[in-house]
Amino acid sequence: MTLFEKNAVISGIGISRIGRRTGIPGLELTVEAARQAIADAGLEPSDVDGIATLGDVPASQAMPALGIDVPDRGSEFLTGGVINPVLSAVRAVGERSARHVLVYRTVQMLGGALTGDRTRAPEPTVLTSPPVEPRQPGTRRRIGAIDDIGELLAAQAYSAANWVAMHCRRHMELYGTTKEQLGWLAINTRCNAGLNPLAVYRDPMTMDDYLSARPVSTPLGLFDCDAPVDGSVALVLSRADHAKDCPNPVRVEAIGGAYGSGGWVHRDDYPKMASVEAAAQMWSRTDLTPADVQVAELYDGFTFLTFAWLEALGFCGDGEAGPFVDGAGRIALDGALPLNTYGGQLSAGRMHGYWLLHEACLQLRGQAGDRQVTSRPEVAVAAAGGGPIAGCLLLTRR
Repeated sequence: MTLFEKNAVISGIGISRIGRRTGIPGLELTVEAARQAIADAGLEPSDVDGIATLGDVPASQAMPALGIDVPDRGSEFLTGGVINPVLSAVRAVGERSARHVLVYRTVQMLGGALTGDRTRAPEPTVLTSPPVEPRQPGTRRRIGAIDDIGELLAAQAYSAANWVAMHCRRHMELYGTTKEQLGWLAINTRCNAGLNPLAVYRDPMTMDDYLSARPVSTPLGLFDCDAPVDGSVALVLSRADHAKDCPNPVRVEAIGGAYGSGGWVHRDDYPKMASVEAAAQMWSRTDLTPADVQVAELYDGFTFLTFAWLEALGFCGDGEAGPFVDGAGRIALDGALPLNTYGGQLSAGRMHGYWLLHEACLQLRGQAGDRQVTSRPEVAVAAAGGGPIAGCLLLTRR
């Protein structure tokens, strides 16, 4: 097994202005974040020799604005979902096909579409699970992430809110998970967002506020859903030997990704998601364990997706995410596992997992300001995706 990620560091991070309906062009936001990240890595734009992105501003627009002309390194890893560009950059520098790769994600409320071909599943990389055996008569066929969307639409389940709500309802039926437990996650992230000057929603939230919010798709309400924003986050992935030349390197300890079999609703272990396979792959590539993680930045496009990641990553058992977050004591900044410390996508804003990575780096670097975990963490996990796509990274400052 080639552990190429151990030859990679996140050498620089950057984030643009964040807001709702700002009217700021996406290219301008991209350049803000990218220039920050390059300078933070101790580099000049001319040092960058690769680029990877998934967003509203294609590399063909960003590169002239940054004064670079480099190869696309965004297709080295294809099973990490929304963070494919990050995992691709890790692979590119880890396998020495590039030295410094700029990765960015830019979103705009009036745009927000993911670029690329979404009509078929990508070809698997060397890190995926073994090939699927031919289906035997009488067994359930394995179905891809795209294949079952037609079935969902035919059943009038028109958005991811509906699809995740079905997972959540099944979890409630199986394990007794409650609406209030989802609420504690939303309340905790709002509390953390109050300490983040870039977060778009910073006013305190009570349980009454949460429970009285308008319904979206039962059992999910408005505050179970992430907040669309305009903004950009950028990272520079570098070869590990650059760590001595940059001020605040963060080491990539292990990665995992999965393009989950069973699509959205055809898994034999439903309501589990691809996060199960991604997490298992990540843990198989390190000697560290869930007990070593001191801060977790987990995807919260919907509250239930965070529950799914908590269980998939082994922070609690199957069906135990609700009790794990209940009361928010365990997941608070001073708790046993500080969670989504910047306010998450629920309150800070939807950046499709890239703000999670930015925050994980800040926490490991001891630069998170008022929301810094008091005992500066040495190990963090960042995980993004839901349903049939998932990717995660284990990061350390050692």
